[in-house]
Amino acid sequence: MLRLVNLSAGYGKLNVIKSVSMSVKQGEVVVLVGGNGAGKSTLLRTAAGLVDISEGRVLLNSKNIAGKPAEKIAKFGLVLVPENRALFPTMTIHENLSVGINARPASRSETESRFSMVYDLFPDLKTRGTSRAGELSGGQQQMLAIGRALMSKPDILLLDEPSTGLAPLLVNELFEKIAVLKSQGMTILLAEQNVHKALDIADRGYVIENGRIVLEDTGQALKSSDKIQKAYLGV
Repeated sequence: MLRLVNLSAGYGKLNVIKSVSMSVKQGEVVVLVGGNGAGKSTLLRTAAGLVDISEGRVLLNSKNIAGKPAEKIAKFGLVLVPENRALFPTMTIHENLSVGINARPASRSETESRFSMVYDLFPDLKTRGTSRAGELSGGQQQMLAIGRALMSKPDILLLDEPSTGLAPLLVNELFEKIAVLKSQGMTILLAEQNVHKALDIADRGYVIENGRIVLEDTGQALKSSDKIQKAYLGV
């Protein structure tokens, strides 16, 4: 569904992503593992059209979307949930979710179906539908950010460090929700520093260091790797 081919990108003359090639198949959960500053967030933001590409291609369903505006890429079906969540704090939960529909507008019945899907996945959002986003806890805000992305009915969902700043119990709940999305067939590319949790649900994973992919394998194989255990799992 998503292929990055010899992708280099960054800010101004600084290339943060360097000749990266990787893929995400339909229905897969693929995890991007790496330390702070390795290039995880930049790679996701590049795929979503938020960072300038200096070389290479981004193929979504075989269509080259490299260089397209971010709003066009969202309409094509690739939607990013950024690390900072980027919610509208003075707007209600319902209003924030409604914004997500703009990427891929729907009929009234389809819109109602999307709301039902999000509320089934995140019941707290339904019970607090009239609350402003800025009044929510960190965990609820993360659920709202994911819910807003789901309102566009994406072909592939990019999650950038979704567990950042969450208490351990909320991290567990978050990954349970991601596992539910996986069971429903959602295609997900996940950048995450909680390597243990991420690899538990991943079909495959890539390790990125200094903007380059240095290792690729199944989630379980990476979790068993001596390099991963020493670098990220504290073993």
